[in-house]
Formats: sequence, structure tokens, C-alpha cells
Amino acid sequence: MNRRILTFSFILLSLTVSGFAEDPGFKSLFNGRDLSGWDGNPKFWSMKDGLVTGQTTADNPTQGNTFLIWRDGTVEDFELRLSYRIVGGNSGIQYRSKDLGNWVAGGYQADFEAGKMFSGILYEEKGRGILAKRGEKTVVGADGKPTVVGSVGQSDEIQAAIRNEDWNDYVVVAQGNHLVHKINGHVTSEVTDEQPEKRSASGILALQLHAGPPMLVQFKNVQLKRLKPEGKKRIVLVGGTPSHAAGDHEFNAGSLLLKKCLDGQPQVQPGVYLNGWPKDPSAFDAADSVLLFMDGGANHPVIQQDHLQQIGQLMKQGVGLVCAHYAVEVPKDKGGPEFLQWIGGYYETGFSTNPHWDANIKSLPKHPITRGVTPFKIRDEWYYNMRFRPGMKGVTPILIAKPSDEDRQGKTSSPRGPYTHIVADKGRDEILMWAVERPDTGRGVGFTGGHAHKNWGDQNFRRLVLNALFWTAKLEVPAQGVSSSVTEEDLNINLDTKPARK
Repeated sequence: MNRRILTFSFILLSLTVSGFAEDPGFKSLFNGRDLSGWDGNPKFWSMKDGLVTGQTTADNPTQGNTFLIWRDGTVEDFELRLSYRIVGGNSGIQYRSKDLGNWVAGGYQADFEAGKMFSGILYEEKGRGILAKRGEKTVVGADGKPTVVGSVGQSDEIQAAIRNEDWNDYVVVAQGNHLVHKINGHVTSEVTDEQPEKRSASGILALQLHAGPPMLVQFKNVQLKRLKPEGKKRIVLVGGTPSHAAGDHEFNAGSLLLKKCLDGQPQVQPGVYLNGWPKDPSAFDAADSVLLFMDGGANHPVIQQDHLQQIGQLMKQGVGLVCAHYAVEVPKDKGGPEFLQWIGGYYETGFSTNPHWDANIKSLPKHPITRGVTPFKIRDEWYYNMRFRPGMKGVTPILIAKPSDEDRQGKTSSPRGPYTHIVADKGRDEILMWAVERPDTGRGVGFTGGHAHKNWGDQNFRRLVLNALFWTAKLEVPAQGVSSSVTEEDLNINLDTKPARK
């Protein structure tokens, strides 16, 4: 058939209404206008008539499987649903996969095709191959070999329910190491992956265009719902855009370093978003705690658009919140009242101060956040004189140190000048980290350190924040604190491209 006629005929095919029930927990991953948030080879991928379209022709073939990759986030435990139709060839949905570069992905794939053999199977692209055929329930053993342990239906009956060259509804559910595929309401395959070194708990989401004969595949109603991880707490880390000189305000590298530390904790499922406020509409769904590590003040991302409302809804649900360094600073008339409620205090411009100085932590209170932390001394841009709740109601100081009179009025301090509190409070102990338990059952922490990236190499400094993330997520903090290991190499990767310090 002439390819122009094929394409035209394909667009005119029945626009079958999706069989998915309404569920406010699902978030759309396409805007219906363009491929914003997704990345694929423009030779093959486009948005046509509101439909995500992948196409190869005899004149424009792909030399290998090529993918349209979702760039706004990664997936861990989730339910994905979409509608697809395909003419010719083979396609699939990559999930918890690896980005191999040049629009190539490897990992779990929910397969489908124009033929009658592979739709609904679980195939591992560039990995272990077929993990479950259509109709099979399998367990992948420690040796990587799948064993059939049951049936989810007859393969030919499942295939008979798949509409040829028309719209079909696909559902993928991944929770822990349990993976389920469904097409048009029928479970097509089910896998329990018990090979620890090969299975994947998180990764990218992508759509496939297979090499081979000319083909056309289209998608619509692509929606994602994040699921609460079983037996784990989801902690979301948000790193801000590049700021300051190299080695300072390394929000992205710092967030990735904390994620690496949390990756080693079996009771945590960490998610990280870099370079500003998440574009992923499901970013905070199913979260137990959120870390904000970013520039603050009048440009604080939390006070832009509807972000205060977003976080406010999480707080009402009892989600924890940790704000680190500049992220504790918000305007007193927008963000200030909310931070007093959510984390108990904030940096108020013209009232609080921010010298660079050596904080000598001589003792620590008994609190879950201080478990395993011993007295230490470290130089950072430690903020103090926070605007706390009246009478410090509900606020528990965690870190306390006393700056010298010279540090209080040093050239790095802001504000400088005739601010009476700076002079009058000479010799006063200052609160550098604090914690609150909110009436909504949530927990909040403010931590004023984090200016110098190298300080994450200090075990006490790092442990305080990791403990705080555990505590705000309502995890039991280990008696000796959250253990982690950071090397010099770890500190020197993922740094933003920024000018050197002067």
C-alpha cells in the first residue's frame, strides 16, 4: 500500500474511547501539542493531530531500535496506562530502563506488535531477553532464568482481544520486583524478578520504534500514577539551578550524593530532580518526605506559580519537609508564614544573618536526628538569627554554636550596618539546625549549612541531613545514625559547570 494512503487511512481509523476509568491519581505525561518533556530522533518522532507518532518508511529507515525518552523524571513503583495503535512492525514501552545514549534504551519492555506473537510479553531490551511470554506467570531466579510458575490466561485468547490496526489500552504495573502487563483489561504477563544484580528498581520511561520494515505507531492518553513503595518510604530530593562559584551551592551534585547514600538504605526509595522545580507532574506523589536544596529569597522556586499550594497539600497529608541552606530563606510575606508552620522557622532578609565561620558543635541534644553524630567543627556559611515561631513553640534546636564577635560582624555577614540584634546578641548561642513536629502529623527540619560542597565529605555533617530525611519520612533512625560512605571521587562528580572561585 502507498505509504501516504497508509498514513491517511491510519489517522481516519476509529478513535476508540479509552476504557480507563477516571482516577485523579494519574498525571498526563504529554501536553497534546508537542513533545515537550520527551526526547527522540526528530527524523522518526513527532506529534500529529494530538497523537504521539513514531514512523519509519522505506526512504527513512532506522538502523537500530530508537526510542522517545521521557526526560522530566524517572519511574520507580508506578502504574502506567496508555492507548496505542500500530500498523506494521514492533514497538514497546520501556520502563525502569537505562539511557544508553543516542536515543537508545535498555531494560524492561512491555512489548506489542502488529503481528500475533509478542504483544503483552515482558522482554528485557539489551538484557536477559524474554522474561515472560504472553499468558505466563514467571519467576526470574538468581541465575537470571525465568521459570513458569502459573498462567494468567491463554495466549491465543488474549491475542484475540487485541484490536488489529486500531486502538488498544495498555497498562504496566511495577511495584518492587513484581511486574504486570495488561492489554484491554486482560493480564498478559506477570513476572517476579529475583535476580538482585540484574533487576531494576528505577529508571527511565521510553517508547520504542523498532528497526525493520516500515511501520507506524501512535500513542495517546499516556498517564502515570506513582505507587507507595511496599515496605519503603519515598524521599524526594530537589536540587536547584546552578548558583555561585565552583564548589559552592552545588545543589545538583549534593542532591545526587545524598541519593547515592540513600540508595544503600533498604527501607528507602529515593527520587531526585535536578536543575530546579520538577517538571514531572507526579514528582511529589506518594512522597513521605521532600528535601529542598536550592537558591532562596525572592526567587525561591517554592514561591513561584502554584508551588506553595503544591507543598501545602503535601503538608496537610503529613509529608515531611527538609530545607537546606539557601532554601530556608523566603520572603516574610510570601513563604514566611508557611515555613513557620511547616518547618518552624526561616531566614528573614534584614533580620537573619549569614557569615562564613567555623561552627564548633560542642554538644548535641538527644534526638533521633543526632544519633551517631559526635561533636565536630566545620566551616560553612552558617545562617543564624532565624525568624522562629513565637516563643519557639514546638521548635527543637538540633545544632547550636557560638560565633565569635569578629564573625558576627565580619565582611561576609549580611545584613551589615546598624542592625541592633547583631551587636546586642554578642556572645549568644545560635541555632543552626532545628526540627518540628506539626499538628498535621508531619515533621519539618531547617538546616542552614550546605554552602560548601566539600562538607558533604564530613560524616557528621552528612549524617545529620540523612538522619533528618529518615526522621521526617517517619522512619526509625538507626541507633548509630544512617550509615554512608563518600569518597573524594564521589565529591568531584556531577558538579555544575560554573566559574571558578575568585
